[in-house]
Amino acid sequence: MTTSDTRTRVHAFTDDALGDLDATGVAERIRSGQISAAEAVDAAIARAERVEASLQALAHPDFDRARERAKQPGDAELAGVPAAFKDNIKVGGMPMTEGSAALSPVPQPRDGRIAAQFRQTGIIPIGTTTMPEFGWTATTETLTRQTHNPWHLDYSSGGSSGGSASWVAAGVVPIAHGNDGGGSIRIPAAACGLVGLKPTRGRLRLTDGGEAMPVRVVTDSVLARSVRDVAGFYLAAQRVHRNRLLPPIEGVDRPIDRRLRIGLLLDSPVSAPTDGPTRAAVEETARLLESLGHQVEPYDLPVPDFFRDDFVDYWRFLAMAVTSSGPRMFGADFDKDRLEPLTLGLAEQGRRRLWKAPIFISRLLASSVASRVAFARGPDVVLTPVLSHTTPKLGYLAADLPADEHFRRLVDYAGFTPLHNATGGPALSIPAGATDEGLPIGAMLSSNHGTESLLLRLALQIEQARPWRRIQD
Repeated sequence: MTTSDTRTRVHAFTDDALGDLDATGVAERIRSGQISAAEAVDAAIARAERVEASLQALAHPDFDRARERAKQPGDAELAGVPAAFKDNIKVGGMPMTEGSAALSPVPQPRDGRIAAQFRQTGIIPIGTTTMPEFGWTATTETLTRQTHNPWHLDYSSGGSSGGSASWVAAGVVPIAHGNDGGGSIRIPAAACGLVGLKPTRGRLRLTDGGEAMPVRVVTDSVLARSVRDVAGFYLAAQRVHRNRLLPPIEGVDRPIDRRLRIGLLLDSPVSAPTDGPTRAAVEETARLLESLGHQVEPYDLPVPDFFRDDFVDYWRFLAMAVTSSGPRMFGADFDKDRLEPLTLGLAEQGRRRLWKAPIFISRLLASSVASRVAFARGPDVVLTPVLSHTTPKLGYLAADLPADEHFRRLVDYAGFTPLHNATGGPALSIPAGATDEGLPIGAMLSSNHGTESLLLRLALQIEQARPWRRIQD
């Protein structure tokens, strides 16, 4: 374990096969024969073991099988790159417990759709990473465990893909799977100083179980330390499966080369006002964009008054479905008595509001069309904070908080991200600055359906003009 302050910051970067490399760099060295996939995987496992006591980000290890796979890594674009899966997709031979004690740690019989597509890019997962129970919240805490932010161990790594974010930021692996149903990739990316893309709905294969959701708010993706890693993953993934209804992701190896109209929105229309450090970091990103030749102007995102309540009601509806249909969804061993207070509280609220379901579901479904119209008439890209205030300390969104108070804090914290889950459009979290304590602050770039290439090329321009802070420096 390497620390810049033995009490607060932890990272795993060292002089091994992975070094300071991102996923693209690791893949290039494996292809050129400078290192082997086995050496890369062994290095990642050693790093995981070195920092796990501090980070608490590993849900289920898969070290032995990762070493076996590394003997024959294949020739895909990311062949041999060590990675991780979040603990809520079906991975053959691995438990899937969704951060919940209510699910038995029974190995899955085979890979689901997402794990299969991700593996075909060449990555070698060394395990699954932690998450809050069923991903309801924006921190990775359960009643028995807290996942720590490697930039400052007293703080949250975000959620719900907080285990993946903690590992990537700390240098355990260069890239990791996450998924995003209300900000669950973008929030931990912001908290941990990473790049995290929520893609257009349908860009990747449908998430496992997604066909049962009335509104398909969840999309799978990756968290990484560089824009080129996120772009490279999507180039590899679309060779495995490409949605022909969306334009291909292309040209993402070079920064944007034209002037864009960028709308700047600093306060979420559905949450608390943005705090000073976050506002300052996003304003600095706006000034950087202007210096790069883009036109930045204030923008009011058209969000219906009822959106906040509709999205929270939909979350309650999903929690109700888990509690009432758990055995059918997860197997006969599902133990409702072991569910956490937040899940039970949301489910009870969902039952009381069930009569509203046709209303909020229909309005959320209609939001996709409204979003396309708004972007067609508005700027090329919208720049916002990812979060309304800086990353909170662990315990702020504790698992034993009453559901009403938990969601009041959650919505005031994470009011920017859910809109893109409802509309289905892409949104990208990038590093934008830091607090006085050294904690990362994120900015978010969003645009119309199918415009991931635009967002990635703009983010690459920002990264080249203002390289991200590194935890090991």
